[in-house]
Amino acid sequence: MEVMVRNMISNSGNRVANQFIIHTKTATYFQSYRTIIAKKLASNGKVFLDKNGWNYSVTTGRYRNQFLNENIAETRIKIKSGEYKLKDLN
Repeated sequence: MEVMVRNMISNSGNRVANQFIIHTKTATYFQSYRTIIAKKLASNGKVFLDKNGWNYSVTTGRYRNQFLNENIAETRIKIKSGEYKLKDLN
């Protein structure tokens, strides 16, 4: 399976160390350091968040928000409604 990995980009346009987007044929992932934080399925856009790491730190949150294109309040609403599923991604 072909996998493409790239660093996330900061607001100032620079590559961010230890924050990655991983593309596969079936999903796109956000990885912070060595932890998969979020998974977005290619087939239907369904989002899964790591139950232990999704809100680990301010930095993780900043780039998770960028990956999901939303803020923490929106993410919490989607978790509570069941739109986003929490599971062990690691």
